[in-house]
This record gives sequence, structure tokens and C-alpha cells, in this order.
Amino acid sequence: MQVSPLVPGALALEALAPASLERAVVAAPPGATERRYVLARVLTALRPGAALVALAPKDKGGARLGKELRDFGCGVAESGRRHQRICETIRPEPLVGLDDALAAGALQYSEALGLWTQPGVFSWDRPDPGTRRLVAALPAFAGRGADLGCGLGVLARAVLAGADVTRLDLVDVDARAIAAARRNVADPRARFHWADARLAPELAGLDFVVMNPPFHAGGVEDRGLGQAFIRRARQILRPGGVLWLVANRRLPYEAVLRELFARADPVSEDGAYKIYQARR
Repeated sequence: MQVSPLVPGALALEALAPASLERAVVAAPPGATERRYVLARVLTALRPGAALVALAPKDKGGARLGKELRDFGCGVAESGRRHQRICETIRPEPLVGLDDALAAGALQYSEALGLWTQPGVFSWDRPDPGTRRLVAALPAFAGRGADLGCGLGVLARAVLAGADVTRLDLVDVDARAIAAARRNVADPRARFHWADARLAPELAGLDFVVMNPPFHAGGVEDRGLGQAFIRRARQILRPGGVLWLVANRRLPYEAVLRELFARADPVSEDGAYKIYQARR
């Protein structure tokens, strides 16, 4: 079975029953808090004596992987291959130190953000400066719209402050983001979709789209990802519908905006970010 918050339709890690697995292979995430949470969840789901193989790039958590497993009471055999650190272990009995890791990595309310959040979600522990700039620039919308790559729901909350918005579809490929957004956006006009925003859900005839599109995939910069989000926005907008987006200043979105939209205007730009309004 495949378990991942980043593959729509996959089983949730939290759904695994304790001591139910005979073997597990884990591609450990780069963030320390998220990684310890994943390891603790998987160890809980393994029966005592079951095998676990965990691996990660050496420069993205792999160098610490063995120690983290030992902290949970595991004996670890370590090896390296193709820049990966590979750790093999047998689930011990008893496990130790899991409770703190499980609590730290779970869905949680952040007093600092005033939002529900979870380690591993984009900008999970700090306000994203690009999103904040876009929130400050957004006009009041009306009608039906979408937030593509909604994250924790910060843009959606700003959009739904407008009384003339009739519906807003929030879309994100990360199930944890959708779970947090459901709590952060308590509005009956909101609809939530765990989906790849480039492909789903089926939307059409929208009056507006807002987004802070991603530009990393698998930890590697992918400029085509944001361009694909722009193409998707054009597909789901009605003629005359408007796209508002924020992006890092260096990302090359101008050409695709001008190719696909009747008009694309820069709203603001500083040394780090740019905001565009584009009308279909």
C-alpha cells in the first residue's frame, strides 16, 4: 500500500493501525520535525520484529536518520548509495520517545500564526511574505472563485471576507494542508479538494482565481510548475475572469501570462516579489 499526504487518494499515515504492518520502506522527508513524526508513526504501525528501511538524501536529513531511529530504541545498520543514507532496523519492543515526536508533528494550532497547521505543509511555522503581500493587494471579489495551492487557507480567508463571493474552491495536493484549511476557513461558501491543482477538480466558468503557485517539486526548483498553475487558471476562468497571483521576482511567468490572457498587468513589485493581475 502507498501512504503519502502528497498523493491524492493514498492512505493517510494516521490511518495505519498499530502493529499491523510486516514491513515498511520510508522515504524520509527533509524537515526534522516532520521526519521524526513519520518515523514514529511508521514504527507504531509495525508489529514488533518487523523490518523497516528508511532512506533520505544525505544533505536532506539522511545524515541524522540513524540517530533519530536510535533515539526511538532501534538498533540501526547504516549504508550509503547514490547520495542516499539508508538505515535498516527491526522494530523493537518497547519503543521509546515516540510521544514527543508524535505531538510535535501532528496537526496543531499555532498561537503565533493564529492558524491550524502541521509540519511539512508549506510555510507551516511562519507567515509567507509573498502570501502576505498578495493579501494586502487583493481587491474585493464577487461570484465564484478558486484558490489553487491553498496551503493553510490564508488567501482564502482574505477572499471570503468579501460578502459578494458566493463560492470558493480550495485546492491543494497536500492532504495536511487541506485538513488545516478546513479548520482555518470556517465558511459555508468554501469547498475543499485534496487534488493536484493542475488537473483537478473539474471547475469551469469561474469569476476569479487567486494563487501563490509552488515552484519546487521533490525539493528541486521546477519553474514549469508555476506555469502549469497559470495554464490551469486560464482553463477554469470564464471569459473576462481574473487571475491574481504572487511570485518570486525572478520566476519567469510574464511570457505565459501574456500568451494565455487578454491582458496581464503588474500590480506591484519589490526586490523579492511581484504581483500580477491577468484577465482572460
